[in-house]
Amino acid sequence: MRTVQNPRLPFFGAQRLAAFLALVVFGLSGCATKPPASDPDALADYEQTNDPLEPTNRVFYAINNGLDTVILRPAALAYRYVVPGPVRQGVHNVLANIGSPVQLANDVLEGKPRRAGDTTMRFLINTTAGVLGIFDVATKWGYKDHDADFGMTLALWGVPEGPFLFLPVLGPSDPRDAAGFGAGILLDPFTWIGTGPNHPGWSAFTWSRFGLNAIDARERVLDSLDQIKKTALDPYATFRSLYRQHRHAQIEELRNDNRATVPNWFPQPTKAPAQ
Repeated sequence: MRTVQNPRLPFFGAQRLAAFLALVVFGLSGCATKPPASDPDALADYEQTNDPLEPTNRVFYAINNGLDTVILRPAALAYRYVVPGPVRQGVHNVLANIGSPVQLANDVLEGKPRRAGDTTMRFLINTTAGVLGIFDVATKWGYKDHDADFGMTLALWGVPEGPFLFLPVLGPSDPRDAAGFGAGILLDPFTWIGTGPNHPGWSAFTWSRFGLNAIDARERVLDSLDQIKKTALDPYATFRSLYRQHRHAQIEELRNDNRATVPNWFPQPTKAPAQ
């Protein structure tokens, strides 16, 4: 299931965001120095964890876990208790539909025309027949959803993931995905439309979207995260492993999606019978 792109954060100016991207790509990537082959034990540990910043990462994990315990998880529980399941699904669909322009931009940058076509059709169908995206009509009509973000785009371009990072508020990541998060903000048209002090309504929309994204995402993983925290001997290491597995699976699926541009339902030439 596609992760909905985060809305812009109003405190990110263009210059600050550029500095953030430069720090992530050039500063943090230097922390991942691969051990030489002459040290097989160190090399095996590197390949398994690639977490040279683990002490710092664990501090941020503890902070994030505290914030989640006090704020985000109770909010997600209240959201699940008060809002019926079909309504929550409609909210999720609307948030995903709003993120379609960023998804489409990444489909194009990845050189995946069929994915770009699916995203375009999904946006048009769900915005109209799906009543502004509340109902996912496009999936029923054969246009399935897919994952797309700039971190995946960078991976397809050959940018290495770098060391594991546990970022404040954002959670599990790596330099490539952190840079992709910042680029996703730049690609989002809602970053640039209606900005400025004369648009207080737009700021309310931005923060409402940000809050709904956070609560929606947290509610959808309530049970699985509770189970991990109850049963895992080291939840931090478990989250690190699951994050990497999930991202690698997303990127592998992207690489292997080499469907022809012509849709399957387009009339195909009839092959002559073998003689």
